[in-house]
Amino acid sequence: MAAHNVFPESRPPNPSARQACTTEVLLTPPKQRIVIVSNRLPIILDRCDGTGWGAKPAAGGLVAALRPILRESGGLWVGWPGAADVDDTDLAEVGEHLAANDNLRMRAVQLSSEEIDGFYQGFSNGIVWPLFHGMPKICSFSPDHWRAYSQVNRKFAEVLAREAAPDDFLWVHDYHLMLLGRELGRLRVPNRRGFFLHIPFPSLDLFLKLPWRQQIMDGLLSFDLIAFQTERDRQNFLQCANTLAERCLVAWDGKQVVRGRFLERAAAADKAGRDIQTETLPISIDYSKVAKDAASDAVQQRARQLRVDLQGRAMVLGVDRLDYTKGILHRLRAFQLALDRHAKLRGQMTLVQHLVPSREKISDYAKLRRNVEQLVSEINGQFTEPGWVPIHYMYHSLSWEDLLAHYRIASIALITPLKDGMNLVAKEYCAAQVDEDGVLILSEFAGAAAELKTGALLVNPHDIASTAESIYQAFIMPKDERLERMRRLRRTIRNHDVFDWAEAFLSAARHKASVALGVQESPRRATITVTG
Repeated sequence: MAAHNVFPESRPPNPSARQACTTEVLLTPPKQRIVIVSNRLPIILDRCDGTGWGAKPAAGGLVAALRPILRESGGLWVGWPGAADVDDTDLAEVGEHLAANDNLRMRAVQLSSEEIDGFYQGFSNGIVWPLFHGMPKICSFSPDHWRAYSQVNRKFAEVLAREAAPDDFLWVHDYHLMLLGRELGRLRVPNRRGFFLHIPFPSLDLFLKLPWRQQIMDGLLSFDLIAFQTERDRQNFLQCANTLAERCLVAWDGKQVVRGRFLERAAAADKAGRDIQTETLPISIDYSKVAKDAASDAVQQRARQLRVDLQGRAMVLGVDRLDYTKGILHRLRAFQLALDRHAKLRGQMTLVQHLVPSREKISDYAKLRRNVEQLVSEINGQFTEPGWVPIHYMYHSLSWEDLLAHYRIASIALITPLKDGMNLVAKEYCAAQVDEDGVLILSEFAGAAAELKTGALLVNPHDIASTAESIYQAFIMPKDERLERMRRLRRTIRNHDVFDWAEAFLSAARHKASVALGVQESPRRATITVTG
């Protein structure tokens, strides 16, 4: 198998990232090694004809943000390689090349096909994903899937117990590994550990529907730092902890948590405690790279071709992974209503909807695809005129250059998830708008809405009529207003990019808030004391 460098160049973390705003104590030396733990390794393996496996980079901003940090600390990345039949020798060859070129080592957690089905398809994406996105009716609460989830989290812990040095900081990512802290505790792994949840955390009434809610909560409370995308997610978590855990007492001041203490059931009241820190740390993108790539010759050439294809019409852009949380059917109905109500839009704008294949083996996703394609056909049949088809629909993956070219020329980005942890497409669209002449229509239920509300048109995707009117308002918006809104959006994202996010998390992990009970903390921070 031919090894090759799979990671693009990226700049190091911003040294001027936010510092903690309370009295803090340095916990770890500056050169402490970071161990990233996620469901997947930061590569995608492809079977080569007769030559084993080849590797290509995983998509997303997480790798770009963490690579320089891991390179500096000589870090380790632990995760599933993405296939059930990968030979350890092949993985070792890829890993050796990465270690030589990027000072990054990988350790794979090998999973069987049965474990993948139960842990990933079953529990993670069949229970946690819909429940945490507010869709409990889709959940299938199978005890077999719970057993697989527990077993795989235990496997991850066993790999970390072998591979992690005592002083390593373990940074665990996302909903697949919410039990990992508990399993590490059972194996007496002494490392400090932090957890970042990339998806929303549900409200109390939703979380209570989970049959294994106590075990999940205990698993999360086994981390030293827990960070969330939005303040609402953090508040939901603390309310759930306050309700579920007998050892939990949280003090409230209006809507804000100002302090919290977790008490072990049998602990003496005067026994020393352990602090659990919670943070609100919204993730972002590599703004500089997106803006630079969007201005490249290759992207501009592709953008020119797209403009020719549009024949002078405005592009309304939708780019989504196939998922029922993305509000795709609601978006299509809103576009249909906009065309029905405003005749001047007909022939003047085209909705270009790219749908990226995802989780195609899950029946709910296959059904969603059929419903989307049926509605697209209905709308095109209703409004198509000679020389104009209102919706250009494509079910495929986009290359990076092609995606940026679409961002560049889209007059309107229509991003309407019913629920989303953050939605980085919204931020990528703004960063790629180097001409600053586009309008972002964004669901108020996307995590990104908290940061981008000053420049975006926020909509409730369930309100089809209001969303349709927002499409029309974006189309007729004066150029001066479009430019001013987009400049504000780009400035916000530029000032808080993915490197700032990573540094903010690690800064919080290195420092321990020393706020006594009764002293108000930062609105985005609460420190929980566990005794026992």
